[in-house]
Amino acid sequence: MKEKIITIAVEGASQGQWSNLLLELNIMKKAWRSYGVNMNLKAPGVKNIIAWGNRIGEYSRPTRQASKRLQQNKRSRT
Repeated sequence: MKEKIITIAVEGASQGQWSNLLLELNIMKKAWRSYGVNMNLKAPGVKNIIAWGNRIGEYSRPTRQASKRLQQNKRSRT
């Protein structure tokens, strides 16, 4: 079968919208693979965006340690 090429020109999209578009296309690529369709995505930063977008629970912010405050009844009375 002959290779088919689609060109999508995106203007005015924010970085978040661009990332979401690439991630959605990657989901389509994965879903269609089982039907014998092989898709290639070529875009600036596509590898990093897909690598970051496919992570599940791997990143968690470091928690701040609770400050050690004295409770009201444990303060020394002078």
